[in-house]
Amino acid sequence: MRKQFFTKAKLAIVVAAAAVFAPVAQAAGGGSTAPDLSSLTNAVDFSTTITAVLSIAGLLASVYIAIKGAKTVLGMIRGR
Repeated sequence: MRKQFFTKAKLAIVVAAAAVFAPVAQAAGGGSTAPDLSSLTNAVDFSTTITAVLSIAGLLASVYIAIKGAKTVLGMIRGR
């Protein structure tokens, strides 16, 4: 019973805090919009980085496939 009371009391405190601080947070925002950073983000070109990351991923995949194939062939030779 006591544990349930503390749980309900904590819930009441959280709800009360949310009711008090929600209007404060709304007033602090003032309805303003986020800053426009499109001029900065449009100037960045990630195409070379994406190409490099994908080529490294392809290289790692081919190495993994080669290792897996070698293990399979060696397993067949050994009779496993």
